[in-house]
This record gives sequence, structure tokens and C-alpha cells, in this order.
Amino acid sequence: MRAAVLHGVGEIQLEERPRPEPGHREVLVRVDSVGTCGSDVHYYEHGRIGDFVVESPLVLGHEPSGTVVAGGAGATRHRQGQRVSLEPGVPDFTCPQCLAGRYNLCPRMRFFGTPPIDGAFSEYVVVREEFAYAVPDSLSDDAAALIEPLSVGVWACAKARVGPGTRVLVTGAGPVGLLCMQAALAFGAVEVMITDVNPVRLRLARELGASATLDVRDGRLSEAGFDPDVLLECSGHPAAIGEAVRAVARAGRVVLVGMGGEEIPLPLAHVQTRELEVTGTFRYANTWPRAIALAASGRVQLDALVTGHYGLAEVEQALKAGGRDPEVVKAVVRPQE
Repeated sequence: MRAAVLHGVGEIQLEERPRPEPGHREVLVRVDSVGTCGSDVHYYEHGRIGDFVVESPLVLGHEPSGTVVAGGAGATRHRQGQRVSLEPGVPDFTCPQCLAGRYNLCPRMRFFGTPPIDGAFSEYVVVREEFAYAVPDSLSDDAAALIEPLSVGVWACAKARVGPGTRVLVTGAGPVGLLCMQAALAFGAVEVMITDVNPVRLRLARELGASATLDVRDGRLSEAGFDPDVLLECSGHPAAIGEAVRAVARAGRVVLVGMGGEEIPLPLAHVQTRELEVTGTFRYANTWPRAIALAASGRVQLDALVTGHYGLAEVEQALKAGGRDPEVVKAVVRPQE
């Protein structure tokens, strides 16, 4: 099979590799669509994210969908030809975090496209059958791939306890921010404001149901008159985080979704006097069934985020697209092309 392999900072080569064989309770999946993510771009541009360092050739890509073509011994969940969305992280199932239901925090998680585990910018992958989820024919291959970033939004909304009547502020209208916004509305939020500096993305946010948008180049949150119960911080920008936290209503909840710097300034007096809850969020756990249902029902629109398609030989162009064109929201790689 072909695979796009990262060999160093800014260097991806198309290679021929042996097609993987599914092991016990694994399925072999022909990869049909893979979304590109900011973490893929960061590995491509810098060769590391925090403690995760690319030290040997690595296949990136962790937002895949595809078709089951074979099963290993003991694999019984999927028929050949079943279209699936893949949850790209398989935990060890035995550690205290897994046993407590927090498998996203498993210290031995094997996550696609995170050193040293290869990802899905390839024609085929294998995955534990439990982490391949059947999708209805109403979902496109691209939408099935974007169940992964939607799961980030679903998990964030669950952590924030978004429900009917909640007023939500989302900072950052990138793909994850737009999906957090849609997930919040699907969870019952009565108002959702989203902020960014990109007018194209803010226009898309309005088309997808945002109650209000704010271009923070032209106005300040403190002057917007919006008093949210929940902040879903998706920008990762230190200055944006501080201002957004100050906007949150008393006894509100702050969920840090975006990956920013190692440290950020936090308005501690504001957090204390308003008794705000502040928490991080890392990936997701048990979100795929709900995310698939939201997308299949039409309450979350995934195809609307896709702004370009690239073949497997064009992975570098896909990773560079967002930095070159402000109108790019989500580039999708199609490994079979």
C-alpha cells in the first residue's frame, strides 16, 4: 500500500509499505477520507508537540473513515464492506483510568499519528473492532471522518454540562470551535456566541446557527453584553483566554479545549470571586455513538466544513492549505486518490 510518511520537519515522502494484517479482534480498513488537524500541521512544521517528539518516520492523520475489508481472528462486529468511522486511540483497557471509564487518560494510549504510532495518511489501517463504528449511508465519507473532531466538541460540551437554556461562548472559529458551537446548540444551548479574527469563518458560523459572532479585531468581549454560563475556549491564544474568562457569569464553567502554550495567565481573582469551574479537556471517551447520531440527524453539519480535497501524494499541500488561504476551514485527504 501507499503511505505518506513524515521523515523530518517539512519533509513528507510517499512510500510503498506492506499492507497491515489485522490481528486478534482487529479489522483491516480501506481508508476513504482523513481530515487534517492542527496537530498534524504542528508535527509537520515543528516535529513535536510538547513531550511527543517525532524521532523516526511517522505517518500522520487521526481523523479517518473507511470501509472494512477484512477481519482478524475473533473479529465479529463488522461485515466486509461496512462503512465505518474510526476512533483513533486504543487504550490498554487495564489501567486505573480505563477501569474508571476515563480511557482517554490512559497513559499507554496508542493514538494514530502520535509518536511512535502511525496514523491514517495511508491506503489501509488496522484498528480494534470496538473502535470502528458503523455509519449510515446518509453520512458521506468526509462526514464520517469528521466524527473525530465532532467528538472533541461533544466531550467538551459534556464536561461543561451544556443543556437546555445554557448560554455558551466559544472562542475560536476553527474546525473544533465550529463543531463545539454546533454541539452546544444540539445539546440545547439557547444562545451561542463565537469569536474569531477570520471573517470567513465567522460567516460560516452564522450559517451554521451561531446566535452571534464577534470579530475581536473590531470589538471587545467586555463590550459585547454577553454573559455566558459556559466558555468553550478553542483558540489556545493566551490573550483571548484571559478576556473570555472574565466574561463568564457567576458560577459558570470554563473548558479549555484549544492547545495553547505551556502556561497561560489566568484572572485568578475573577475565578475565585465568581466561583468559576475551570477544567481542561483531552480528546474524548465514549462519544462516537452520540456524535454519529447528531451528524446523521442533521443537527450537526460536517460536510459544510470541508473546503478542499487532496490525494495521498498531496498531503503536504493539505497540511499547508490553512496557512496559505484564510478561506480554508478543513482540508480532507482521500488516500485512494
